[in-house]
Amino acid sequence: MKIRIGILSAGGDCAGINSAVHWFVNSALDKDLVPLRGVMFEIIGIVDGYKGLIEVKPDKKDSMKAWTIPLDAEAVRTWDRYGGTRLGTTRINPFDPKNDVSDLLIENYKKLGLEALVILGGFDSLGAAYRLYRKGVKIVGIPKTIDRDLSETDYTIGYDSALNAITEDVDRIRITAGSHSRIFVVECMGRRAGWLALEGGEASGADVILIPEHDFLIERVSELLQTRKKAGKRYSIVMISEGAKPRGMEEIHEKRGRDGFGNYYLGGVGGFLAEEIQKQTDLEVRYVALRHLQRGGSPTAYDRRMGRKFGIGALDMIVNEDFGRMVSLKHGQITSVPLKKALEKLRLVEVEKFYSTKDYRSLDHIME
Repeated sequence: MKIRIGILSAGGDCAGINSAVHWFVNSALDKDLVPLRGVMFEIIGIVDGYKGLIEVKPDKKDSMKAWTIPLDAEAVRTWDRYGGTRLGTTRINPFDPKNDVSDLLIENYKKLGLEALVILGGFDSLGAAYRLYRKGVKIVGIPKTIDRDLSETDYTIGYDSALNAITEDVDRIRITAGSHSRIFVVECMGRRAGWLALEGGEASGADVILIPEHDFLIERVSELLQTRKKAGKRYSIVMISEGAKPRGMEEIHEKRGRDGFGNYYLGGVGGFLAEEIQKQTDLEVRYVALRHLQRGGSPTAYDRRMGRKFGIGALDMIVNEDFGRMVSLKHGQITSVPLKKALEKLRLVEVEKFYSTKDYRSLDHIME
């Protein structure tokens, strides 16, 4: 008996996705495990996330070639070492209220002969996956988001690589900041969770860290930077999440509106803050938005290993028919959790535990 499985990545790209696909395919096609499982698998990669399942016409060869990729060990042989996603991805929401195409997606899923669907995604993409499960699709989720904001798992693919990218970029920024005796406001990703800013700031030695979980006072930021200048510090680094906001203000977002899940495209709070500091002080301030630099590059060793663990774990879930669930890392062990539970809330920074609301930096740093 051979079971046909589809796999896709949805939402933002990040390092480690290809590793998860690589090891999922290798585990699925491991001939030594066939006697133990009593089943064989055929793996079909879906191109560009949910869009591929919406656009594909299973009865047309050209369409199949454009939107699906037969995956075997040779096809994915080198994937684990590359960043991004070889399958491609989009932010399409199949349940978009303005254009609900979930029924078409499910119809194509059935026409392709798929008996299960593996989805690598973050909060929104796995939310759509759970709704597909509720409509009868056999779903297995793999947590993938550089924000690391999914609950019920201690890790999400892509986070460590993004953290390393932030650290390396700030190392470069620090050199020019020191050379010109400037303040640099560095904006990183993080819509509602400040993990990238907090831990990226810790790793790169940022002097001020601003996160979405606690609204900041522009005057207090200026005061902290002026105090450092008076103490003889040549430069300072301010790390700010894209979702952070000044007290009494709304999030700052781009003009291009919202995505299919209703989220505004964030960006620009760092630039706004840099201008305000410049107005309030005699400091010379520059602004850098890291944006998609955080997503690019090769996966770190940790993301390659976690891709492997999550990929194999997802295949084991299919074998055990653990559908409607997400593979998870808890207390160092690979397990699975119900998608419904994983989506009940976001995993946010516990301000009282990890963050100084007075000095806008990590509590760990203060206690050292």
